[in-house]
Amino acid sequence: MNATRPEKTEPLESEANLAAVTEVEAGIRDFVRNDVAYLRRPGVGTAPSGEPALDTTAEATVNSVNSLIQRVAGTSLSEIENLVSELEALRDLLHNEGQRVQREIAGYAQLSQAAMKSTRMIADNVAQWKRAAESVRQS
Repeated sequence: MNATRPEKTEPLESEANLAAVTEVEAGIRDFVRNDVAYLRRPGVGTAPSGEPALDTTAEATVNSVNSLIQRVAGTSLSEIENLVSELEALRDLLHNEGQRVQREIAGYAQLSQAAMKSTRMIADNVAQWKRAAESVRQS
């Protein structure tokens, strides 16, 4: 029986991923600080229409955070896609192996039935010979 050993895989959180996560967290903290500070300034934060207004630094921070999140998410998404494709390949392998095992079991069942029929026939023939031998002895 062949047993497959799991391949050694790199940890999901490599140094590059940790650096990217740290960078994202720092960007989010800066964004939240700037956003909250912006909203707390008196007389600032609303446009003439009455809606909150964003200044250029807040917009730049939002864009920066968005790009960081996209970079980190891109790496994670590619890893997830790789995992999904590996799982699909394993599912196909297990399905094929299941079908093979079912065929093997069906073959053994047929072989077992044929062996039982042969054994019955042999037992019947031996019983007939035994009766014939007893009748010859009694005569």
